Amino acid sequence: MARIEVPPGTGKEASRLWNIAPHLGEGLHAMSAAVYEQCSLPIREREAMRMRIAQLNRCHV
Repeated sequence: MARIEVPPGTGKEASRLWNIAPHLGEGLHAMSAAVYEQCSLPIREREAMRMRIAQLNRCHV
């Protein structure tokens, strides 16, 4: 669940959030591609890193 105000409507929360700023999608896609397709870290280390970042941001893993 997001910690920000989500616009009302039907569909998943993530889809409704993208309707606020759809222009950010291209940048997010480029970042995701770099992380998942061009990363030299093994997947286990990368996922451990993501879990630690989530923990530091007080997100439930």
